[in-house]
Amino acid sequence: MKQLVLVFIGGGFGSVLRYVVGKWLNNPDSGLPYGTFAANIVGSLLIGIILGLAAKNDTLTSNQTLLLATGFCGGFTTFSTFAYENHVLLKSGDFTSFAMYTIASFVVGFLAVFAGLYVVK
Repeated sequence: MKQLVLVFIGGGFGSVLRYVVGKWLNNPDSGLPYGTFAANIVGSLLIGIILGLAAKNDTLTSNQTLLLATGFCGGFTTFSTFAYENHVLLKSGDFTSFAMYTIASFVVGFLAVFAGLYVVK
């Protein structure tokens, strides 16, 4: 039960922060969802750092890892919003933005995870 509460608390904080970042950075006039992109990339970097620390000499406990990686990063990053925003770009016929957003999200996201793991080595 304690683990569920930790994930719940971390996820709540992550979700609220993602909402704030989205409100701050997403601009309907530009067409590109910079807030979601930023949350997903920063979340990818953070999960790399968190899981790297957890694996390195047991720096983090399993409860801390649940709170931060599963809870916070899980709530902060969002695949469902990413998928919906891509749908909107495709529906509007903005194929260039769709391609840039999708490719950049995957490539930079993976690189951010690797960078986070590298930072803690």
